[in-house]
Amino acid sequence: MKFPKCIFFIAAPGSGKSTIASRIEQYFQFTHVSSGQLFRDQVKSRTDLGKLVDDIIKDGRLVDDDLTMSVFAESVTRICNSISSRGLLLDGIPRTLNQVELFERKYCAPELVLNLDIPFATIVERLSNRLTHLPSGRVYNLDFNPPKVPGVDDLTGETLVFRSDDDPRVVSQRLEKYEEITKPILSLYKERGLLKSFRGTETNVIWPEIQEFLSSARA
Repeated sequence: MKFPKCIFFIAAPGSGKSTIASRIEQYFQFTHVSSGQLFRDQVKSRTDLGKLVDDIIKDGRLVDDDLTMSVFAESVTRICNSISSRGLLLDGIPRTLNQVELFERKYCAPELVLNLDIPFATIVERLSNRLTHLPSGRVYNLDFNPPKVPGVDDLTGETLVFRSDDDPRVVSQRLEKYEEITKPILSLYKERGLLKSFRGTETNVIWPEIQEFLSSARA
């Protein structure tokens, strides 16, 4: 099986990455693959991998490198069979420097690495106003993206919740860990000339910059 071209998408939780990723998928025909969705699929299917992932997430820990890559490997054939002609937009995989090395050794190096550089203070504020539909992972924000009916998911009508790990203190701890993990990856791809970072506080301001960059990169 030939592995498709891919872009690595690096962004902190609460940075607006889901919105950006869906727009890249729509406008540039990349297939968005999210580690979070792969984890949820395994948990929902009650596979052996899913049970391990579920226990780790419930404990508030990060899924380790070997398990993350095992989940990806379990899904890679399905992903490649359903891929668009353009390639993959990988979100949250690989997430650590060790995962980068494992991924490149087994699959391929990215043709581009996109980084959303959102001030952590902005993210903490966003997540404190976030509601989540747990089965799908869909998120809403009470300030700029509220559900049509308060407290209810737009698509399913199911209840939305405030996640305990969206507490400002917990978010700050997660962001510190995120920065520690991703800094070596950003340095690596900056040295290779593959990194493009976009800094800002508003998704609708950042998106046109990303759209223009990707359009010129395709030309």
